[in-house]
Amino acid sequence: MSNLDETLSMLKELTDAHGIPANEHEPREVMKKYITPYADEVTTDNLGSLIAKKVGQEDGPKVMIAGHLDEIGFMVTSIDDKGFLRFQTVGGWWEQVMLAQRVNVVTRKGIVPGVIGSKPPHILTPEARKKPVDKKDMFIDVGAISRREAEEFGIRPGDFVTPVCDFTVMKNENFLMAKAWDNRIGCAIAIEVLRQLQNENHPNIVYGVGTVQEEVGLRGAKTSTYKIQPDIGFAVDVGIAGDTPGVTEKEALAKAGKGPQLIMYDASMVAHRGLRDFVVDIAEKENIPYQMDFVPGGGTDSGSIHLTAQGVPALSITIATRYIHTHAAILHREDFENAVKLIVEVVKRLDRDKVNEITYD
Repeated sequence: MSNLDETLSMLKELTDAHGIPANEHEPREVMKKYITPYADEVTTDNLGSLIAKKVGQEDGPKVMIAGHLDEIGFMVTSIDDKGFLRFQTVGGWWEQVMLAQRVNVVTRKGIVPGVIGSKPPHILTPEARKKPVDKKDMFIDVGAISRREAEEFGIRPGDFVTPVCDFTVMKNENFLMAKAWDNRIGCAIAIEVLRQLQNENHPNIVYGVGTVQEEVGLRGAKTSTYKIQPDIGFAVDVGIAGDTPGVTEKEALAKAGKGPQLIMYDASMVAHRGLRDFVVDIAEKENIPYQMDFVPGGGTDSGSIHLTAQGVPALSITIATRYIHTHAAILHREDFENAVKLIVEVVKRLDRDKVNEITYD
C-alpha cells in the first residue's frame, strides 16, 4: 500500500470513529494504532488524553503538538413513552444545521441509527417556516414504537450520539469530506509529524497528543499539558474557511488550499509573538504557504496549554475547513500536508537556546 493510501486510510478511520467529549475511547484507539510505531512511549492522563512521546535528545526541550480527539455531538437525556429520544447538545451547535440529519446512537450493545425529526413544511404556518426550531424541542427518531422497545435496542439516558457522514474523497481529490474533521485532522497532523521525524536528528522531546473534552472547555489540554510540562506548545485544529458564498473577509480571511492558518488571536489566547515570528520565518524560508488569521468567537487547546504552570509559549496552527460544527465538513489535503511540513521544520530548528530566546524575547 502506498503512503498516500495509508494516509487516506488513517484519515478515514479517525473521522469515522465515534467520540464526543468524555467518550473518546474509539478515536483514541485509532490514534494509538497509528502513532505507536513512531513513539518511544504511549500513555494517557487520567481523563483519557493520549500522549505519545518521541525522544530526539533526552535533556532537550519538550515540544507538545496537540489535536483533540472529541467531536461535537449529542447525549440522550430521556426516552418518551413512544420511543422518541430527547437529547442534550454536547459542543456548539446551530439549530439550522440539525433538523432532519442522520445520527448514530452509540450504546453498550452497538450502534442504533436514527434521525433528528422534523415537521413537513405542509403543516407549518408561514411564520413557523421563518423561525429555527429550538434545540430543546428537537427529538431523535430511532424507529422504536415505545420506551420499552428503545430500551431493548440498548438505548439508555447518557448514551452519546454522533453525526453521520462517511469519509469521502471528492471528485476533485484534493478535497476531503467527513464528519469530525474538528478535530481528527489535528490528531492526524500529530501522527504524521512523529512519522516524518522518525529519521530526523533533532535535540527535542516531541509529544504527539490527542486531547479530550476540547469542545466543552479545553479540558484535556489542561490535564495533558500539566502532565507533560512542555517548553513549547502547538494546538493543531480546524479553522474557518472564508472561501464560500456569503462569508466575507471581515468574518474569515483564509481559503482552503492556500496553506495552514497561523492564528494571531482567538477568544482563548493571543498568539505568542516570539513563537509566531519564528514559525513565520521558517515558513517563508522553506516556501511553505501559510495564512494569518483570527477567530474572535472561538478558541483552541492553546488556550489551556499556554496557561499551564509558569506559562507555555504556544501557537495555534489550523486547517481552513468549510462547514465546521455541522454533520459534514470539507478541507483541502494540501493544507494538511503543508501543516505537517511546517511543524516538522520547526521542530528540526528548535533547541534549548532557541526556546530560551523565544520564551524571554
